[in-house]
Amino acid sequence: MTSRAVRISAAYVAVWLGLSVLAFLVVLSSSTRQATFLSHEATIAPSLSLRHPGQVTVHTGPVLPDVRIPSGAPIAVEVTLGKTTTSSMEELVDRYAYLASAADGEREKLAGVLRSMILDAALRAAVLGALPLLVWRLLGPHRRRQLIWERIPTVRGVAAVLVGLALALAAWQPWVGTAEPAAARWIPLPEYLDGVAVPKEFDNISIRGDVSGNEARRLIESMISSYSTSKKFYDDAAERADGLILHQPADGDTVVLVVTDRHDNIGMDAVARAIGEKGGATSVFDLGDDTSTGSSWEEFSLDSVTAAFKDWPRWQIPGNHDHGSFVGRTMKDDGWKVLDGSVVEGPGGSTLLGVADPRSSGLGDWRDQKGLTVSEIGEKLADAACDSDADGHRVTTLLVHDANAGRASLERGCVDLVLAGHVHLFVGPDAVTGSNGKTGWSFTTGTTGGAAYAFALGSKPRREAGVSLVTYHDGVPIGVQAVRLETNGAYVTDPWVPLTLTTPSS
Repeated sequence: MTSRAVRISAAYVAVWLGLSVLAFLVVLSSSTRQATFLSHEATIAPSLSLRHPGQVTVHTGPVLPDVRIPSGAPIAVEVTLGKTTTSSMEELVDRYAYLASAADGEREKLAGVLRSMILDAALRAAVLGALPLLVWRLLGPHRRRQLIWERIPTVRGVAAVLVGLALALAAWQPWVGTAEPAAARWIPLPEYLDGVAVPKEFDNISIRGDVSGNEARRLIESMISSYSTSKKFYDDAAERADGLILHQPADGDTVVLVVTDRHDNIGMDAVARAIGEKGGATSVFDLGDDTSTGSSWEEFSLDSVTAAFKDWPRWQIPGNHDHGSFVGRTMKDDGWKVLDGSVVEGPGGSTLLGVADPRSSGLGDWRDQKGLTVSEIGEKLADAACDSDADGHRVTTLLVHDANAGRASLERGCVDLVLAGHVHLFVGPDAVTGSNGKTGWSFTTGTTGGAAYAFALGSKPRREAGVSLVTYHDGVPIGVQAVRLETNGAYVTDPWVPLTLTTPSS
């Protein structure tokens, strides 16, 4: 390639980069994305405004003042909250407090949305930046000379250029931003709540609105109180998990953490992770009921458990409260392996089988059959497990939400271990000798969310919360251990129970 060709190519690349950057700024600043955020249907919009760079502004609606939070990002973000489900404003404010006290899920969600928007804008900008160069090349030297030197210097040419620029500005509208009320003033939260102890991490948060409103102030004070109580309980519990004396895996062992029946209690996610790490766990099973109704406003619960275990291999089945396909679909999109009735490889060389509770619904042949009971699903699972065992691929672990769905598989001697939840109590491990003489075990984990009812989000568990640790060796389960967190914050650690598997010849 000649030096002239190199210079021309470099010029094209430089122009393309410049045009792409301009297009990126235009596209990104005019982009919006719909997402579930803070349990609301929300509109998220990046902003290149220089008035508040590096800030996330949350527009809460007519009752509570808007909030501005430092993000550390180079751009500003506008979040407008829409519809949600709540029975009262007090309940909603408490929900905000608990979400703030365990904010990793919401933080990851917003960052993920912004990354997606930036990537989309960059791809579109790269194409838009190349279009003028493509037109330039297609016109050719002769036609370009005609347009530049003969048409543009004319009155009509100048008018066409000005109209084009005006249309571009009208489409971009860089002067349009979020309207600031004439009397609005951003006030640091500690100043607004003068006389109230505000957590140090809230020092850089500002609010806007009718600062003289007693009702708004009362709600915000309530939120601060709920936040502080929740943050202290769950942070202390997670920190104290490091002092637990748990069974430790030997060489060649694999430990899996089991969570179930979280019922939206995101505060327990960091606690469960801390217990898992202390017990040597490197993977996680989620046995369902992550929500109370399976509704999209509860996506914060799915975001939280995903953020807590994002760097672990993870498997999940929806529970009976995870109604519809939303939970399973979202978990799958978030990187969970959602079991659908097929035998799959599990952690540590194990073999897994599982399916959603039939009282929920979603994808998969069995769940498409309406009206199936837990026992009928259990027979279907047993057929699949026994067929796999006959083919030389024994199912070492069956994941079900309700232990009754695993009874047939155990009675027929086709699985080594059934893991379940649902009843919010620890049950087992209980040995079952199948009709073929093979022994399997059933073990039910209590509610990780400490749920007394379908909705467990709160400043502490409403009842004993718990997780389990399952130890595998060469793909076979060899022991289980339960860890409980009481409502007073005390831990109760059950002994590690070995699982002895026998066959007719043994």
